[in-house]
Amino acid sequence: MDAGMTDNTILSINLISTNPAVRAGRPCIVGTGLRVTDLMFAHLAHQRTADELASDYALPISHVYAAFAYYYEHKADLDADMREQMRIAAQFVGA
Repeated sequence: MDAGMTDNTILSINLISTNPAVRAGRPCIVGTGLRVTDLMFAHLAHQRTADELASDYALPISHVYAAFAYYYEHKADLDADMREQMRIAAQFVGA
């Protein structure tokens, strides 16, 4: 066995946070109330690039890519959350 394989340390980038008191506990960019789903909706629905999102929201590009990575690790749950957010928004539009 390669000696280097036994010495691996898994590193984590802590740029996504959850807090029940912030945005109903939905995953946000650390230090902000900007939800991962907010960025992903802008990216997927409005074709905003990572660089554009960083500029739009005054974020370091690393935070945008952390949100992308988090989204793809939790895609099913976050897609369901975005569908629910759109359903709720549609109720207000129709009201």
